[in-house]
Amino acid sequence: MTVIRAKQALTARGWENDVLISINPDGRISSIKDAGTGSDPDTIQVGALVPAPANSHSHAFQRAMAGLTEKRGDSPTDSFWTWRQLMYRFLDALTPDQVEAIAALVQMEMLEAGYATNVEFHYLHHQPDGQPYDNPAEMAERICAAAATSGIGLTLLPVQYQFGGCDQRPLGPGQRRFGNDPDRYADLLEGSQTAISQLPPDRVLGVAPHSLRALSQQSLKAVAALRPDGPVHLHLAEQIPEVEEVQAHWGARPVEWALDNLVLDQRWCLIHITQMTAQETKTLARTGSVAGLCPLTEASLGDGIFDGVHWMQSGGRISVGSDSNIRISLAEELRQLDTSQRLRDHSRAALATAEQSTGRRLLEAVSVGGAQAAGRGSGWIETGQWADLLALDLDHLDLAGLRGDTILDSFVFAGDSRCVQHVWSAGRHMVRNGRHIRRDQIARAYRKAVAPLRDGL
Repeated sequence: MTVIRAKQALTARGWENDVLISINPDGRISSIKDAGTGSDPDTIQVGALVPAPANSHSHAFQRAMAGLTEKRGDSPTDSFWTWRQLMYRFLDALTPDQVEAIAALVQMEMLEAGYATNVEFHYLHHQPDGQPYDNPAEMAERICAAAATSGIGLTLLPVQYQFGGCDQRPLGPGQRRFGNDPDRYADLLEGSQTAISQLPPDRVLGVAPHSLRALSQQSLKAVAALRPDGPVHLHLAEQIPEVEEVQAHWGARPVEWALDNLVLDQRWCLIHITQMTAQETKTLARTGSVAGLCPLTEASLGDGIFDGVHWMQSGGRISVGSDSNIRISLAEELRQLDTSQRLRDHSRAALATAEQSTGRRLLEAVSVGGAQAAGRGSGWIETGQWADLLALDLDHLDLAGLRGDTILDSFVFAGDSRCVQHVWSAGRHMVRNGRHIRRDQIARAYRKAVAPLRDGL
């Protein structure tokens, strides 16, 4: 039994002072109660304890590209599409050993940033020439092996990616490692189930039809049905050219088509959705699906600004992910999300309410929405939930002397990952005093893995 004593804790009932949170050996919260008098020397003392969200969208391998794609491409108007060509050239060199080492570093950095779970949108499946490995789930096994090392909670989403566009053209050279027909995808999913079953019981397997561009309409619906109880993630309405392509070939805008043709409910996490009309925003928000937002990557790639104000006013649910992993920071994702609304609307505290400050509202929203997107029984500090917990250091200069919602406001708008004191993922105490317990081991493996990649640039 693990017992944490928090000076302040944001539980499902709101802020509570001086509480004891007990965690069963199975990783679930067993009790929350007033600490009373006295102190057990084995109790872990923390400052402010809050839910640790899921990182709801990641492509782990792209972490090794961070900072390497900031030069102008061949086009005088560089964009997502020219960045994508650079990404394709980079991934052609990746080996399974390198992918495992990179994924472990990504997961370690997520934990140190305050996330408890990695939702991996996993589409790097095959050898560089497009041929499957002897084990079709070789790369999925490497993501799972990384999670075993890092201790993070894992929701694995094998991606179905079949075509190079809405016209169903063959995959291009840079996409060969992604592609599967329906039968090969079914084999991949079966192998992924075997791989993930070796992890602790909080793991989750879902599916990810990549996008409306990468699958036929029939295949998209079939993929969503393969794991009827698991999460379904889909890139949707990320870029203006994507909207135009879908409209030209499918006769409707992406969100419009999805609303008319898919059974969108709480299983679905729709990634990015930065290109929506006002009516699409309101209607989609009311389906119960989660918006999988990646504000730092969306800003980096020029995707556009998600309409968080109207989405949340319509009852929409949100999560955040680090996507390209150019920067892994929970505080900065939340800051970018809110400040983008301010810039667009010439406002301040755009996502605050009369009852909740900006930091509080965002942290609670992405904790609950992230748990839904991950298919994970967490999101609140509440008895019976997985113990996904983030302790913020109230001795940190930016948080000292603060109470309640102001702690979260200062973490999001003045602080960063250095405010993170401890992190538990389903009760696994992986970050202690701001440092992952296996940081040196994971960092050494990463350095060794990326050295030949960088030598080849």
